[in-house]
Amino acid sequence: MHTGAPRDTLAQATKDFISARPQLFGIAYRILGSTTEAEDVVQETWVRWQNTDRTAVHEPAAFLTTVTTRLAINLAQSARVRRESYVGPWLPEPVDTRQDPQLGAERAEALELAVLLLLEKLNPVERAAYVLRQAFDYPYGRIAEMLEITEANARQLVSRARKHLAAERRERVSPAAHRRLLEVFLSAARTGDLSVLEDVLTADVVSYSDGGGTRGASRIPVVGRDRVSRYLAAFAPRFWPPADTRWVEANGRPAVLVSSGGETVALLSVDVSAEGIDRILWVMNPDKLSTYVASLDN
Repeated sequence: MHTGAPRDTLAQATKDFISARPQLFGIAYRILGSTTEAEDVVQETWVRWQNTDRTAVHEPAAFLTTVTTRLAINLAQSARVRRESYVGPWLPEPVDTRQDPQLGAERAEALELAVLLLLEKLNPVERAAYVLRQAFDYPYGRIAEMLEITEANARQLVSRARKHLAAERRERVSPAAHRRLLEVFLSAARTGDLSVLEDVLTADVVSYSDGGGTRGASRIPVVGRDRVSRYLAAFAPRFWPPADTRWVEANGRPAVLVSSGGETVALLSVDVSAEGIDRILWVMNPDKLSTYVASLDN
């Protein structure tokens, strides 16, 4: 990574950073599940890049990626403690992926909200190794260098993460099938149609509502087809009549933005397998919604 042709001008440093920025944000976002925290990491990387002896850096992109990854891991370790005191379920912040479907990556992996939620169960180093391999296709040797571990350990971390996801998540359906089932679900949820809800939900479905303590969201996950169906039917008469809906894209999947009285109140997304809907994600935290809606408007 070091020694080579001098790169000592701020103009060149800026060019190198701007070129790498989409990937830097993509890595930080996947590790942290937060657009705000990812932006903070990328900004700190830029500050460190300015203050680095760049004449000693042979591969700027590799240097920037390493700094970003390590900063994200450090922040994820402290974020885990903060999230333990979060009011109600914590969900990742959604991102609009219309302009960059893969969010700076080689592949659109580790990007769906449901996957980011499952990755939260891994420690930050495991998460980073998985992200670097699965989404950005880094060789194990480079991952080991970035994380300051052995190549064998890097392989083990990625393998462990893959097994965790495989155990927690069934095989996904096509985007078209995903959209169709979400349309059916939305119609049934709005009318409180128990029979249709029970038909599209899996037996072990879980509904997560992230209100951050500021909205009337359920503060515990609702689990099981019968409970989730009845929960949705019970609040349908209060929640849906004044609501307007807008189809959007969030984290590479169709989602529904719900507004009431001109104010955005929820982003609804689902995780779908061949057996039906197994996770329902309601992002209702105003801070997370405002960031997402701002990105749509831009």
